[in-house]
Amino acid sequence: MSANVILMLTTVPDSVIAEKLAAQVLDARLAACVSQQGSVHSNYHWQGKLETADEIQLLFKTSVARAQELEQFIQTHHPYDTPEILSWQATASAAYGQWVIAETQRPLHV
Repeated sequence: MSANVILMLTTVPDSVIAEKLAAQVLDARLAACVSQQGSVHSNYHWQGKLETADEIQLLFKTSVARAQELEQFIQTHHPYDTPEILSWQATASAAYGQWVIAETQRPLHV
């Protein structure tokens, strides 16, 4: 039986910020995995001008239960005023989906 997971994508200006954001998200258990997709070259309109930038793309794999909190975390900790945050639901294999769900549950405090 398959499971639903959320994929969330953002871009950041460099690998140092990519590593820091990924580590913070994983420490907070907001994603089970963060894949650094590598360098992308972006062209876009910003404040009335055509801009270009070399960025690092990050893909977060999270549970449906943590998606909203992950989005808010990225928004808060992202260096851009208006970060790209795209998300979509995907069907994962049962084993992978259960792993994502288990890894995004916070540890119990005794």
